[in-house]
Amino acid sequence: MTTFVIFLAALIGIEHLLIMLLEMFAGPNTQAKAFDLSPSFVKQPSAQVALGNQGIYNGALGLLIISTLFFFSGPTLITILRLLMFFVMIVGTYGGLTATKKIFSLQLLPATIVFILLFLV
Repeated sequence: MTTFVIFLAALIGIEHLLIMLLEMFAGPNTQAKAFDLSPSFVKQPSAQVALGNQGIYNGALGLLIISTLFFFSGPTLITILRLLMFFVMIVGTYGGLTATKKIFSLQLLPATIVFILLFLV
């Protein structure tokens, strides 16, 4: 069970790295579709800067989740992953309320499932 939960946490880390790639390097039309924004908005230089900034945060979060798996073990790993999943839950809730409802199912739900499972291992 513990290996399965750690695998799920790793998937959430990878998801955040993929979100970073979308926010920082995808074309405006792809970004607009992925984030439910209008293409005209996403093409604005200030929107590109904002998306890039968000990308840095998502990339850092994804890298932190994945690197945690290599640097910690046992109860310390579980505690840190709980904290990181809780953080993703907060970010997912805010994003789902303010940006697009897709964030509830793509970020909040998986992090919540892993968060709960981390208390069962």
